[in-house]
Amino acid sequence: VEKVGHHAFKIQTLDIKTSEIPVEMAKKVRASILFAGPLLARTGKAIFPPPGGDVIGRRRLDTHFIALGALGAQVTVDGLFILEANKLVGKDIFFDEPSVTATENAVMAAAMAEGTTVFRNVASEPHVQDLCNMINLMGGDITGIGSNTLTIVGKKKLKGCEFTICADFMEVGSLIGLAAVTHGELEITHADPHNMTNTKMAFNKLGVHWEQDENNIFVPSSQPLKVIRDMGNKIPIISNGPWPNFPPDLMSIMVVIATQAEGTVLIHDKMFDSRMFFVDKLNAMGAGIILCDPHRAVINGPGKLNGADLVSPDVRAGMTMVIAALCAQGKSTIQNVYQIERGYENI
Repeated sequence: VEKVGHHAFKIQTLDIKTSEIPVEMAKKVRASILFAGPLLARTGKAIFPPPGGDVIGRRRLDTHFIALGALGAQVTVDGLFILEANKLVGKDIFFDEPSVTATENAVMAAAMAEGTTVFRNVASEPHVQDLCNMINLMGGDITGIGSNTLTIVGKKKLKGCEFTICADFMEVGSLIGLAAVTHGELEITHADPHNMTNTKMAFNKLGVHWEQDENNIFVPSSQPLKVIRDMGNKIPIISNGPWPNFPPDLMSIMVVIATQAEGTVLIHDKMFDSRMFFVDKLNAMGAGIILCDPHRAVINGPGKLNGADLVSPDVRAGMTMVIAALCAQGKSTIQNVYQIERGYENI
């Protein structure tokens, strides 16, 4: 791996020397699971521990093994996960859930499998689309990109390419929220606003608006920050789901924005059963949040926040604490900041 620019790397993987992923490195990030598919395709074997990452509830890996197993991999679990395959053969496979990382793993394996693979009920997030488009540039054959059905014609060999990844819509959304609650003016360049439509609809419910021009987003300082009631004067609900629904990784950000918006809103995280457990920290700062159950919180705003000593439990809750600290009166100290830095460059 060679760094060739501020945000550019040159990667050469001609000679793969191992099929095993180091345990200590794998524990640091959830994305370590993504070596399984390509190692299996390149070496016929992948040995790896359970991945690390955020503790936001149960995060099952079954879909990875079901998909890779259907392509021909033998799966053994003995402390480590061991995948082995003499060869991978294309199949028609229905995913039991549209998991992002399972889709990515399966796509990378199928790209070099024998014959044609059809994946149904797969994830279609922008970064999944990016991966598919890059594999096509490398000589792959994937159609249906952006939908929940992918057709992949396997190739014996892929070549190198040059590719620019899309903006991180989770980072963009977090920065928009930060600007809104601090009443700051912000321009985000290279923001890929075409990936922010679902986010914009949800932010608008809290009185947060922005302008977009070509590939940039401009957040004005004059934000209403007022909850927009549903028809019939009903309390609005902001909920998440697989793409193109509102992204789950922005739910924590919506919570802190709602604490500064006038009115009442229900935030419903349908996908993770522990993500909301950080809200007691915001309440200790002065927020008006009622945690109904592990998935739902009712937020009454605006609440005047005061500085506090905080500990970041995961990357998105950590960013939420940064935003809360920036619009609070007084000094805040946030511990465990490596969690935040995993998801936000030079925050």
